[in-house]
Amino acid sequence: MTTVTQVPVSELTRHPAWLRIKTAATDLQPLQAANGSIEDAAHHERARALVSELIEGIAALAPQFSHDAAYLEAVQDDFRRWADSGFGEPDFYDSLIQFQPQQHRVDGLAHLVVFPMYTQNGSRNRLVEAVLVQVIWPDFVAELEATDYSNKLFVPIRFLDFTAGYDTNSAVLFPETVAMRQIPTFTWGAIFADREAARFRRVLGAAVEVTKLDLPPEAAELLDDQQLAEETFVMWDLIHDRTHMRGDLPFDPFMIKQRMPFFLYSLEELRCDLTAFRESVAIDRRIAALAEPTAEDLELAHHARLVQYCVIFDRIFRFPITGTRVRNYDGLGGQLLFAWLHRHGVLHWTDTQLAFDWNEVPAAVIALSDAIDRLYWESIDRPKVAHWLAAYDLVRSVVTPHPASQWARGLPDDVLAGAPKGYTDAVLDDEFPLSMFFEALDKKMHGVISSTAGITGRDG
Repeated sequence: MTTVTQVPVSELTRHPAWLRIKTAATDLQPLQAANGSIEDAAHHERARALVSELIEGIAALAPQFSHDAAYLEAVQDDFRRWADSGFGEPDFYDSLIQFQPQQHRVDGLAHLVVFPMYTQNGSRNRLVEAVLVQVIWPDFVAELEATDYSNKLFVPIRFLDFTAGYDTNSAVLFPETVAMRQIPTFTWGAIFADREAARFRRVLGAAVEVTKLDLPPEAAELLDDQQLAEETFVMWDLIHDRTHMRGDLPFDPFMIKQRMPFFLYSLEELRCDLTAFRESVAIDRRIAALAEPTAEDLELAHHARLVQYCVIFDRIFRFPITGTRVRNYDGLGGQLLFAWLHRHGVLHWTDTQLAFDWNEVPAAVIALSDAIDRLYWESIDRPKVAHWLAAYDLVRSVVTPHPASQWARGLPDDVLAGAPKGYTDAVLDDEFPLSMFFEALDKKMHGVISSTAGITGRDG
């Protein structure tokens, strides 16, 4: 009987088998086409050798991940089948359905993940990627998920190591990105809370200096403590993620594969963030009303207050100036929140210094959340394009559209009477340009934003 020596998680990235996997995957990528296949037969001999390296590396490392035994066995079979069939478009359906990380949400547990896949906000090519991850599942989050905020699909993780596809802005590991023959019922979605926290801390630190913001002491804790920031983002993501499936939603679900004006995605993502904000306010207030809160209650309340700071600061400092100005729906959501708080007199830009009336901020944020919820509630009684027009009116009431916007001037009758495609085609790539505040902020923060690509908790 072979005895398996368990390697500490901290040493997995130096394990010879992991280095073998990482090198083989990296060397395979230049041989692959965008769909993951290897079209040039002249490369097949080299590819078979690299796939053998991958399989042997996975087999050698698999005993360290007994909880993923079925997946790691199946993924070896999928790699063999891909090579034996001549390196056509890869199909890793069989191994994907065996990978079930949501069944093992244990704080500190590690997973080895190897698939031909694209990485959102990174490469759109389905190349072989390998990543070592670790679950983040603190007790207070486990309690939240087990009680009022059930989300069986949610898996928060941190990076241990990764191949090139994740040396980007990508902060998610989603099953739909894997190359496969058919779409299964998805049972999990993983978010890299360490990357979210690390880039938040770097951007916030720079933004505080640029805007001369007097950061509240509790919020300042996030700048000094990566683990605290990670746990806070896990709480935010837990509530955000479940919100996509709850509420008085428009009949058509908001799925990125549907073609519709990008400002609708802005409102959906912002709705989920504002729900996380308002739920965190409710949690904090509930615990504050307790006669004798426990230590666990106080820890939860602390994180609930930090979630509120994270939502505001990530949304207004990072989102508007990250990425291109081409249909940047997250950017628009950040612009909308900033302008709403300014219009409601709880955010001030005076003498080139940013300030907040923190006691008044929760009510203003919840008012924006109410406005979006009202829009959604009314949508069930409207045709789809009428809902789109109402959504545009909400956004434009706060954020100024481009002067050349057809939507702002009023769509012509032929578009209004035509198919929804005409409505979407009329939206400018940059329908809502940056305000002068964000133009100036972008010039001062561009280097910092760029530096967060590929960041992990170890870098933050």
